[in-house]
Amino acid sequence: MSQADSILVATSQPGVRLDRYLATQLPAHSRGRFHQLIDEEAILVNGHPAKATYSPRAGDRIEIHWPEPTVSEVLPQDIPLEILHEDDDLLVLNKPHELVVHPAAGHADGTLVNALLHHCRGQLSGIGGVERPGIVHRLDLGTSGCLVVAKSDTAHLHLSKQFAERQVEKIYECLVIGDIHPSHGDIRAPIARHEVQRKKMGVAPAGDGREAWTQYGRMECLNGASRVECQLHTGRTHQIRVHMAHLGFPLLGDTVYGERANARFRQSNPVDVPRQMLHARGLAFIHPRTGLRVGFEAPLPADFLKVLEALR
Repeated sequence: MSQADSILVATSQPGVRLDRYLATQLPAHSRGRFHQLIDEEAILVNGHPAKATYSPRAGDRIEIHWPEPTVSEVLPQDIPLEILHEDDDLLVLNKPHELVVHPAAGHADGTLVNALLHHCRGQLSGIGGVERPGIVHRLDLGTSGCLVVAKSDTAHLHLSKQFAERQVEKIYECLVIGDIHPSHGDIRAPIARHEVQRKKMGVAPAGDGREAWTQYGRMECLNGASRVECQLHTGRTHQIRVHMAHLGFPLLGDTVYGERANARFRQSNPVDVPRQMLHARGLAFIHPRTGLRVGFEAPLPADFLKVLEALR
């Protein structure tokens, strides 16, 4: 039988399409994925097949009937993984910055998914589909650190719900250009896709975009830069990179959201910066089987430490 998930709508969502609403509730899946399931009549509202244009109302019960996992066309590959924790339900790993999470255009293989298919040998949640088995959340190419992977559908649904309900603690470290001020604060600025450059995100005008909240604090003043700790209270694409650039202190090495600032930095500082200096240091969540809160930390990688020492 297929796995089913059920959501009880707490408050009405006027003007919000069902596929968009579900993507906010279960962020491990795209809006397009939910649109596909709606077309297949695999999503019911109050027991009836739903339309993507339906706006959820308070009291609605939404049932998502996930299809049975299909045989993956992605091939297992023996790629070394740094496992921080593993049990029957999940694994937590320290992702290297150069590892792409799942196959996509330009990255048909050599991804984390290829590595997981080899390491787990069939013990992965199938909810993410053949391209993203076990993937509950992701880290960008160029970002290193803690990543949790679901090995069962039950764990996948449980973890996805925690991410959607903001029960997962996500702590990052980054290096930003300049002496960041104020030294501590909250950035609450909605994020939306860039109107022209569709691969980029940006801070949207008030009332537009999706809510995004980053809490930050300066850990150390460096030569022309700052070491900063960030806690993500939401999980938008490129959130820290966009918010730090919006504040006026783009990430060191981030040529997408801080190209000019990085060019100026290179002229005045000979430090070799190989990538965006962003590392997911800590991750804490409720274990789907034991119900206990667990936490994990990924040590700063060698390239990050090298840049940090050079700036001291």
